[in-house]
Amino acid sequence: MTTTRSETDRDAQVRILTELNRNYVRSIDEADTVWFEEHLADDFMNMNPDGALLDRTQFITQVSRGSSVRQLREQHVGIRLLGDFAFIHARTTFIKPDGQPGSGCYTDVWRWQEQEGRWACVSAHVNRL
Repeated sequence: MTTTRSETDRDAQVRILTELNRNYVRSIDEADTVWFEEHLADDFMNMNPDGALLDRTQFITQVSRGSSVRQLREQHVGIRLLGDFAFIHARTTFIKPDGQPGSGCYTDVWRWQEQEGRWACVSAHVNRL
């Protein structure tokens, strides 16, 4: 379903972005590349915790190999709407490969795609603490 942003209010946009964020994290945890194919902008870029900068194709390939962490969960999600852009800041918890608990944080940037009537993720920056 496509709509224009003017047809929805701010609270509705935050609900949509909250669900997109939840699915982004779930898709990392489940190696769901189909979800990313549908929701990443063509010019998407991702900064990994090790400093590697990946374009859309490289990121989706990385996701397809599965994550080195398990049970990735988002916490303390904050969403800021600034015109046609939304910034999502959050913390994460997960289980490291050695079985120990881990944590991190991320910032994702989403851009409103007027012609498609949807949000697309244009940038992600991930840190591990």
